[in-house]
Amino acid sequence: MRHLLVFIISLIAPLSAGEWATLQSTTFPGTIRHYAIHRTPKTDPQKEAALMVFQDGHAYAGGEFKATKVIDQLVNAGHLPPMVLVFVNPGVFATELKESPSWELQKKYKSNRSVEYDTLSADYVTMLEKEILPLVEKVQRISKDPKQRAICGLSSGGICAFTAAWERPDLFGKVMSHVGSFTNIRGGHVYPALIRKDKIRPIRVFLQDGSNDLDNEHGNWFLANQEMAAALKFRKYDYQFVTDDTGHGGKGGSKIFAESLRWLWR
Repeated sequence: MRHLLVFIISLIAPLSAGEWATLQSTTFPGTIRHYAIHRTPKTDPQKEAALMVFQDGHAYAGGEFKATKVIDQLVNAGHLPPMVLVFVNPGVFATELKESPSWELQKKYKSNRSVEYDTLSADYVTMLEKEILPLVEKVQRISKDPKQRAICGLSSGGICAFTAAWERPDLFGKVMSHVGSFTNIRGGHVYPALIRKDKIRPIRVFLQDGSNDLDNEHGNWFLANQEMAAALKFRKYDYQFVTDDTGHGGKGGSKIFAESLRWLWR
């Protein structure tokens, strides 16, 4: 997915280097990834908190989204439940990572981003379940109720978030996708057809995309997201689709981030 990374503005994570940890994966052998865990205000280690997982975690922890700041404010205002935020980056093929998480890191090493994010399988959500969430539980007890668990992503991270909930609605009941890559990178263009014919999952879905999103050999991103929205509407899913005139990146989604979070967690 390196050809897509160039369309996304490089973002700097506000979490200090000491707050980012690394994990060598057994689900994706040979890969290592950055992750970070943030507890919002009002969380109690003795009580279960809600959960929200972010793919391309550094892009949400910092840059345009500033997820920790926005969500902390919403929790303090009573608009969101106390929750633990988990920022997970794609795996790269390396033995150790001394650098801070960034888009550049995905270019420096061989990235496993497309395999993990664009593949229509349960592999990635299995990695979250077996490798990431046990680490979260050491920091904060989290709810087992999928309605209290959300997963979010940008571009290929967006389709990854949807795949995680589609494959394991028992683990994630809420999806937030920004400029999601529901195109034929690794077969993701089939989702509208699957949504129309497969069993309905108990998931809530928020989609955002811009009319100036990508149009290349994999497909047209804006059209693909419109097809997703039409299929979700046809099957009467609890969904929202917000459009604008932005291109591929976080500009559109970050502008409505707080509002969309309130909708997702209403």
